[in-house]
Order: sequence, then structure tokens, then C-alpha cells
Amino acid sequence: MTLQKLDGKTLAEMILQGAHHLKQNSQMIDALNVFPVPDGDTGTNMNLSMTSGAEEVRNVDQNHVGTVAQSLSKGLLMGARGNSGVILSQIFRGFSKSIEDKEVITTKDFSEALQGGATTAYKAVMKPVEGTILTVAREAAEASVEIAEKEDDFIPFIEGVVQAAKKSLKNTPELLPVLKEVGVVDSGGQGLVTIYEGFLANLKGEELPDLEDTVSMDDMVNAEHHKLNQDFMNTEDIEFGYCTEFMVKFEEDKLAEHPYDEEAFRNELSEMGDSLLVVSDEDLIKVHVHVEYPGEAMTLGQRYGSLVNMKIENMREQHTSIVGDKKKAKPKSEEKAEYGIVTVSMGDGIKKLFESLGATVVIQGGQTMNPSTQDLSEAIKEAHAKRVLVLPNNKNIVMAAEQAAELADVEVAVIPSKTIPQGMSALLGFNPEADLDANKEEMLNLMSEVKTGQITYAVRDTQIDGLDISKGHFMGIADGKISATDKDALTTAKTLLNQMIDDDEDEILTILTGEEADEKEVAELESFIEETYEDLEVEIHNGGQPIYSYIFSIE
Repeated sequence: MTLQKLDGKTLAEMILQGAHHLKQNSQMIDALNVFPVPDGDTGTNMNLSMTSGAEEVRNVDQNHVGTVAQSLSKGLLMGARGNSGVILSQIFRGFSKSIEDKEVITTKDFSEALQGGATTAYKAVMKPVEGTILTVAREAAEASVEIAEKEDDFIPFIEGVVQAAKKSLKNTPELLPVLKEVGVVDSGGQGLVTIYEGFLANLKGEELPDLEDTVSMDDMVNAEHHKLNQDFMNTEDIEFGYCTEFMVKFEEDKLAEHPYDEEAFRNELSEMGDSLLVVSDEDLIKVHVHVEYPGEAMTLGQRYGSLVNMKIENMREQHTSIVGDKKKAKPKSEEKAEYGIVTVSMGDGIKKLFESLGATVVIQGGQTMNPSTQDLSEAIKEAHAKRVLVLPNNKNIVMAAEQAAELADVEVAVIPSKTIPQGMSALLGFNPEADLDANKEEMLNLMSEVKTGQITYAVRDTQIDGLDISKGHFMGIADGKISATDKDALTTAKTLLNQMIDDDEDEILTILTGEEADEKEVAELESFIEETYEDLEVEIHNGGQPIYSYIFSIE
């Protein structure tokens, strides 16, 4: 069978298969993170971004290639999370632009679209780095030109594109020394290859392993909850109030009366609520669903066996405690404020600090949970101001913030803060009487004067920057560079501070303690600092942040 013209229906099926294959492999892609820190979320970000694009594609009812491609671009744009997700959205933005007017396309058209995608993505990145997803997109697109000259059949054409992308991916460690040092290929490039592999599998009619084979129920539930934007909804808007999880252990006598049909069971549950996930094997069914009447969902499950591991949470109560039912308590004025400030934070303590410094809207996010372009767009609207300043406070959120700024209908300036200390320092420079450009300039100046230290733990053994790092040991990171490691957090913290603090220049040390902070350890650290750096002013706050035992701000 040959396929020389690609229509909208076929492209849509390719996209859905590509998104599914990416979802299956997202954990593997996360594990390719260069730093052995517990925040390797490239696969997660690309998966959530591509899932948003796929949802738009599912809603297309036209057999038109351009329409399908545009819907993918729209979904990716709004769902883009992290730098990898934003770059992926730009790749398919350029791809869709090239074929937006075409009802069907040839291999040459597809090649031109790939080239358009690579060009658009490179333009979107201020300082493109080779050995990344950009390289894989560009080299696969370049190779596709010659392949399209020889092949007008889509199956061998896409086979050639996949092989070219794999070849480029394999070479990424030669272009980016840090990849070679750690012994991995680029994670974003791997994500793109995975999508292309899904395209090819669809055209060839190949079956890929089910999602349940590679991703746990917990991961899927976390991803599902991740998509909920609790800060931008009213408690009364939650349609299905109970997050319900349970397992059913199959029983032969019940199965004899009610044979188990997963698809039929899933359809019945879907009529009761949303955020539905059903996973089953020979012995068990695992269910996660948001419903209004949990007992009814469980009763359905009991037809097949006995209930085990039940968990029900009242999401309305959770939502009220998280956001304080802000919209209900404080209705917005019709008139917009002159200024609004949007920041991203992780941890309740840090959120309160940002609010005390004047932040209008604080998005809970950061490592492992990057807000999407849409999340940031909604936050800009929520600020309800004529001019809005956005502080991402994480290098992996800057591009999504800039994308959200472009979509806004008010003046927005992104202050490209890459750490929590940078964001806090920048906020101190905000002047409500100054214009947007003057504020941005002053905030950038203050941001550049702060040093950031972080203490976290290693998720694998590795060697980087001349350090041998063991899984489970602590690491000290100075402005993005791992410079200390030890099995003891306190020892690591002391080493890092000795490396970072300059007795002659530094005056203030602010310490943000993590969610699992040990009071005795914090007291020991404070004593060490007071004895070692007598002239240094020290402030300690309960940040409540995950992942990082301590965050240090040195000025």
C-alpha cells in the first residue's frame, strides 16, 4: 500500500499516536535530565504540552490538513510547559503555518513544513544551543528535503525522517559537552524523536504498548491533577466534588455473573464524572475519577469483585483551604489597577513572602510542576491591571511566560528571574510610580546582584563538573552549578556557603527552609553561620518548598 497524499484525518491520527507514544515514554525522557536532581521534567512538560495539542486535534471535524495542523498549534501554544514544551509548540507552530491552506499534502509539502518548524523554533530562542531539540528538529528537516526528492510515498519518507532524527539525537553528546560528560542524549531531542516514531507507527499500522505498561496509575493521577488550575476557579465551579480512588480485586463468582469489559466500565464511569483513569490487569482494576457521588462509582466496581485501597477526598474543601476562596471573598473591582505583579513560587511559606512583597497573583509551581502558557495567561488576567510584571523564578518557565506576555491584551514585561532569590530581590525594586521599562531595568539590576544557593539530593549516581555524586547524597548548587556533595545535608550546606559567601562584599543571607526541615539541623546551621560570619545579617524563613532542603539568598 502506498500513500502519496496525506489528508487531515490521517494527519490527526498520526498526531494522536505521536502524543500517545510520547506519554508512554515521558518517564524515560525525564530520566535523561543532565543534573541528577529530582526535577528532571522534560518528558512531563513535553507530554502535558503535546496532550493539550492532541485534545484540540480530537475536536476537529474537518478532513483538512491545514485545519488539523492549526488546531495542534493552538493546543500546544496554550498548553506549553517548560522550555521544552514551548520549543515543541514553536516547532509545530512553524510546521502548521507552512501548510495552513492545504487540504492534502505531499512528502515535499511535509518536508517544507518540517523546515518551517525548525526555523520558527530557532527564532523563538534568544541564544539557540546546538545539541538540543533544536538540532534534532533542524537536522531531521534538512534530511527530509533529499528524502522527499526520492520518495513520494509517506511511509518510507517518514521512516527516513525518523532515522535522520535518531542519528541527530545520537550525536547530541558530541555537540553539547555536558551531555557527553554525563553519558546521555538530549532529553528534548529524545522527546521529538518519540513523537516522530509515533507518526511512523500510525502510518505502518503498528500497535504500540498500552500506556498502562509503562506508566503507573500514580503518575497518571498526578498528571491529571497537574492540569487542574486551582488558583483560577471558584470553589462553587467545581462540578464533581470528590476525588475518588479505589481498586477492585477480581472475584470469579462475580465475574461469572458480570464479565469484565474495560471499555464498557470506563464508559459507565465517564457518565458520572471527569478526570477518569482506569487501569486493569488479570487480578485488579485501579480507578481514579472525580465524581459527585463516590459510592455509586464504587458500586459499579463491586460487580466485578471486592473493593480495596479506597480513598475519597473532598476537593471543594481542599480548594477552599488552598486558595482561601479568594474570588468569593474579594470580588474584583470593575476598574483595573495600574500595576499587577505575577510570580511563580513553590511552598506556602515562599508564597506568603511574595505576597508580603507586593505580588498580586502567586502561581504555585516551579520544579516538576511548571505552569503552562495558559496558566500564566490566566494569571495575567487575574492580576486585573493595565500593566503586569511577570517573575517566573525558574529558568524553565521563562519562555512560557514570554509566550503568555505575547498573547496578553495588556502591557506585560517579563523579568527573567531564574530562582526564587532573584525574584524576591527583583520585587524589592518595584516602583508603582515608574513606567514599565524603568521598573524592568531596576528589577533586572537588583536581580543580578543576588547569589542563589540550593541544597537538594541526587536521584542517581553520576560524575559532573569533576564531582563524584552518589544517589541519595545531598548536593550544593551555586547559581546553577553543582559545587558540593556529601551524604549529610548540613555538611553540604556549610561547604556551599563557604564557597559562596564573600566576607568583604556580602551583607545579608536569607535562608528558606524546605517542607521537611529539621529544627535541630536549622539551629546548627544558624550557629555555624553566626560563628563563621560575624558581620553577616541572617534571616531564616520557613519556605515550605519541596525538593530543596535549603534555598540561600546572598546579597
